[in-house]
Amino acid sequence: MPVQSRRRPPSREPVPSAGRVSASVVPPPRRGGSRAGDGPPKRKRRKDPLWARLTVVVGAVLMMTSGAAIVGSKAIIGQATGNISQQNLLGDAGKTDAEGGDTLEGPIDMLLLGVDARANSGDDVRADSIIVLHIPATHDQAYLISIPRDTEAYIPAFPKTGFDGGTEKINAAFQFGMRNGGGWAGGAQLMAQTIKKMTGVSFDGAAIINFGGFKKVIDALGTVRICVTQEVTSYHMKYVDGKPMWNAEARKTGKPMKPVVHKKGCREMEGWEALDYSRQRYGLKNSDYDRQQNQQQLIKAMAKKAISDGAMTNPLKLKKLMEAAGDTLVLDTGRADVADLVFTLRGVTDNELTMLRTNNGTYHVNEHGRESLSPLTLDMFQAVKNDKLSEFVFANPGVLSTRK
Repeated sequence: MPVQSRRRPPSREPVPSAGRVSASVVPPPRRGGSRAGDGPPKRKRRKDPLWARLTVVVGAVLMMTSGAAIVGSKAIIGQATGNISQQNLLGDAGKTDAEGGDTLEGPIDMLLLGVDARANSGDDVRADSIIVLHIPATHDQAYLISIPRDTEAYIPAFPKTGFDGGTEKINAAFQFGMRNGGGWAGGAQLMAQTIKKMTGVSFDGAAIINFGGFKKVIDALGTVRICVTQEVTSYHMKYVDGKPMWNAEARKTGKPMKPVVHKKGCREMEGWEALDYSRQRYGLKNSDYDRQQNQQQLIKAMAKKAISDGAMTNPLKLKKLMEAAGDTLVLDTGRADVADLVFTLRGVTDNELTMLRTNNGTYHVNEHGRESLSPLTLDMFQAVKNDKLSEFVFANPGVLSTRK
C-alpha cells in the first residue's frame, strides 16, 4: 500500500514530482559524483537483510531499517506514521532550491526540538532541547549538535504572533513563536529562523516532541542502557512509597518523600528514569552542557535498542513504537515524503551516530556576560552549512562528545 503520511502544507514553491526521490526506484546518484568515471567507486554496503533500517525522526530519535525489503518497509512506514501530525515547522528557514531544498541527493539538515508542555503550560513553553541533525551528502553518517538553551541570540521579528524581534536566550524563540495562536508550528518556525540567522544553516525538515513522548517510546522499547557519569539528585522527581512521582504530585500525597538519585555507572533504565536523568542540569559540573551530552546519549541508546530488539524489522513492534510517539510528535519532512527520506537515509547506522559538543562542553561567556557560541562552534556550524563537518571533526577532535 502507498505511504499514508499527512504532509504539512507547503510554504515554498511546489516541486514537480520528477524532482523528488522515489523509494520505489533505484536511489539517485549522490551530489558530488559517483557515476561511472566521476571519481572513486562507492564504498560497499553490507548485504545483511536485517539491516533494512527505517529512519523516522521520533522527536530526537533516529532509528533505522533496511532497503533489503524496501517495498514491505514502505507499507509499514505508511501504517506506522499515519497518526503522526505533519505541519510546516520551518517557514522561511527551509532550504532554497539553490541550497538543495528541491532534492534529497545532497546533505540533509534537520532541527530537533524537545519541549516540556504540560496541560497547564498554555503558550508559555520554551524549547528545552535544541539539536541540529546533520547527514552529509554520502548519507552514511549522522551528527548531533546541541545548542545551549541559554545561548544569547537575536530572535527575528515574527509578525504572525506580534513579536517585534529582540535579543534573548535562544530557547525563548519557541515561546515567542507559539504565542497568540502560533502554536508549536509557529514556535518551531521562529526557532529555525533564529538558528539560521545565527549559524547560516537552513533546514530540510524538523521535529518536535513533548518530553512525555520520550518516556512512551522508551516504555515501548522496554528499557535503554544509559551510563551515568556524575551522580546527581533529581530536581524534578521524588519517591513516595517507592514509586517515582513528579515533585508537585508527590507533595499532594502528604507522605514522606525520598530523593531520586541517579548514581554513577551503566545500567538499563526504564522510561521515567532515563528521561529524568537526561533532563538534569542542576548539580552537574557543566550544567546544561552535561545535560546536552546526556540527552544525546539517550537518543543514541534509543536507536540502538530499537535496532537490537528487532523493532525495525518486526511490523507489530514497529507499529507499537510509532503509536507510542504519535500523539506527542509533530514532524516536518519538507518537500519529501517520509518514505523517500527513509529510503535516502538507509545507509545511516546507529554506530555512525556521532555526538558533538558546542563550546568544548563548557560555558563560553561573551562581552555582555551572557552565554554565547564560541568562534570554534560557529566554525563548526559553517562546516555543517558547507557539508565539511567530517573534515572539521578530524581537525578538531575536541568537539566529540565524551559520552558513549
